[in-house]
Amino acid sequence: MPGPGQDAHGEEPRFLRACRGLPVDRVPVWFMRQAGRSLPEYRAARGSGSILRAIADPELVAELTMQPVRRYGVDAAILFSDIVVPVAAIGFGVDVVAGRGPVVAEPFRSAADLGRLRPLEPEQDTPAVPQAVRLVVELLRPLGVPLIGFAGAPFTVASYLIEGGPSRTYARTKALMHGDPELWAALTDRLADLAVASLRSQVDAGATAVQLFDSWAGALSPQEYARFALPASTKVLGALAAADVPRIHFGVSTGELLPQMAAAGADVLGVDWRVPLDLARQRAGPGRAVQGNLDPALCLAPWPVVEEAALDVLARGGGTGHVFNLGHGVLPETDPAVLERLVTLVHDTPVGEAGAAGRTPGSVAP
Repeated sequence: MPGPGQDAHGEEPRFLRACRGLPVDRVPVWFMRQAGRSLPEYRAARGSGSILRAIADPELVAELTMQPVRRYGVDAAILFSDIVVPVAAIGFGVDVVAGRGPVVAEPFRSAADLGRLRPLEPEQDTPAVPQAVRLVVELLRPLGVPLIGFAGAPFTVASYLIEGGPSRTYARTKALMHGDPELWAALTDRLADLAVASLRSQVDAGATAVQLFDSWAGALSPQEYARFALPASTKVLGALAAADVPRIHFGVSTGELLPQMAAAGADVLGVDWRVPLDLARQRAGPGRAVQGNLDPALCLAPWPVVEEAALDVLARGGGTGHVFNLGHGVLPETDPAVLERLVTLVHDTPVGEAGAAGRTPGSVAP
């Protein structure tokens, strides 16, 4: 029987090969938020109530993680969880409110709040996470499909703790960053330790790749990112280097930050839809794979629009060292049938033959 890092033939799956920049028979594909509200079977199994309560049920997590693998035939599963699970587990007072996202009862305001960020002990604080990983790995093993574990990057998690919830301006976050750099460094360093502990527990339980979500890093300038976000993200990704699993680093609206994000040390850079992948490769520099980057909104358009845009992404991705994905998560109103067709399209398109070879980086598709 194949191990967690092998396909049904005992070979490394195409997703892992693509992450390492190795040749693949077909470009691998998975979708951020592929297990979610767009699937009727998800809504039926998940029911109502807090997502944190659902995440505490390993059997339910395993079912929700497997649903898109069964329906879509994607090349990787990603654990059903949330980036605030570690901080919620250590008692910081975080919840996830439907329709809004993470909210914090008592936001981070001063050095005294550092005491609320004790180290994470996964087997005691989040036992359901490694339990769920082990369950999913056993279900994926016969399929030869890898499991991606994930965590929130320190900047993004810090922004939730400081703002008390989602923000458009990140005003309080930036005020703390610039106004008290030493406190900011202490905060993000502790959050980096939480992310490392969580990711290691997932890898130890069988996850064969990890993704670090820095969803809101696009609020920073390149100079701010280098000073205030890069050190902690580098700590997280560096701590996972010895685990020998592909490390993916993803952010939203981070086109101008790609050179800085590449410096954090990930094997794969996740790219949103605002930057063409060929241009993203230039900005990231050599030696890294790219992931992305179809605009999720286009999945609501007629199929010919989706097809043309997907082929353009494949062409710009260049085949080798490309993992096809959306530029952000699947929108709840997406028709699952479109994603099914999209997976088939990606798998049926020979590597390097999407029809846009030689295109100038950043050029507009014909």
